Amino acid sequence: MGDTNIVASPNEKYGGSPFDHNSAKWYHEFLERSYLMEIQSKGGAFTWSNQRSEEEEICEKLDRVLSSLEWGFLFPKAIAVVDIAIASDHAPIILLANGMVKKVKKDFKFKSRWTLEDECSNIVKEEWINTEERNQRGIFRVNLRRTRVKLWKWNREKFGKNKFSTDDIISKIKRQQSLV
Repeated sequence: MGDTNIVASPNEKYGGSPFDHNSAKWYHEFLERSYLMEIQSKGGAFTWSNQRSEEEEICEKLDRVLSSLEWGFLFPKAIAVVDIAIASDHAPIILLANGMVKKVKKDFKFKSRWTLEDECSNIVKEEWINTEERNQRGIFRVNLRRTRVKLWKWNREKFGKNKFSTDDIISKIKRQQSLV
């Protein structure tokens, strides 16, 4: 798993010098002779970029996940997920042996800017004061969950969706890296 420095087909290259058919032929012959197979990838089309302006930009799929045929038969649903490149010219690759890409539930994060609003402290007080004494066991978790839901809804109503949120920026990067 990693940088093979080979562009295996013309659709894995954008910009720069022309596609090298000889290198691709050598790569495919190497896989065959070594009884290796490439694990299918999802996500960005390219795994490397020279990070230059549009006119000089070169994007290529250089990073791959290879497996033995035996491993491929043991894990037939395996996929390699190409994530977004942020701190490198290479995109990270995540190998999922079971082939499932699970949506991860977003963690709740209390935003410090909320403390500047009186409404925030009122929501927290309201959810914790209105607790009935009868079921002390598990009440902490219940209050925490109710407070989280109320704060999340209040945040959406009060501030709307921040147009420069981290999620939006990552989505833009993903779209850009997939469309190049």
